[in-house]
Amino acid sequence: MAGENIVNTLAVLLIITSLLVIGVKKPSHSALLYSIQSFVLVLIFLTLAIGMSAKPLFIWAGTALITKVILVPLILYRALSKMGDPNGQSREWLSPTVTLLLAAVIIAISFAAVEPFHLQAIIKLKPALAVSLAHFFLGLLCILTQRNILKQALGYCLMENGSHLTLAMMAFNAPETVEIGILTDAIFAILIMSVIGMQIFKTMNTLDTDKLTALKG
Repeated sequence: MAGENIVNTLAVLLIITSLLVIGVKKPSHSALLYSIQSFVLVLIFLTLAIGMSAKPLFIWAGTALITKVILVPLILYRALSKMGDPNGQSREWLSPTVTLLLAAVIIAISFAAVEPFHLQAIIKLKPALAVSLAHFFLGLLCILTQRNILKQALGYCLMENGSHLTLAMMAFNAPETVEIGILTDAIFAILIMSVIGMQIFKTMNTLDTDKLTALKG
């Protein structure tokens, strides 16, 4: 089925954009890449909505377009504009090579984990399901390896995108309150982290979490 091939192909783009969000230095570039990734997610929702005749996914696509593609990046850009986009402070705990190797391991494990699944509804969407699982852990990897507070917030958003894709494939008929909860999580997480980040930057002139040990005692 053409729709399933489109979903699986778009899912690969999600992985690529996740790796770029983690790998680029400037938080503003990461925010742009997250917006692009979220637009790809919207396209997946639309494709699934048509292929599965799932009307709720049209609503998911529309709300994700407004919140993930537009609002979340705008909030980040507004915060970064007040801090001058401190790209020199988005260092990593691990080298890019080690981070990439860990990402490759995560992706391989995710594909192996979904292989035993034989649910008829998603049997042809296993690659996309594996990507959604990998996406969650790539977001966690971003949180653990990045030292920039706003990059860590984007890691949370990557995790949320992975969860969102899983639900779209396996629970697309869930009540609207589930969708609202998922979307507002991302917005409030970015809002709170942006405010905290601006206050820390104003006080410490840094977004590097490793330097916040000066606050101890």
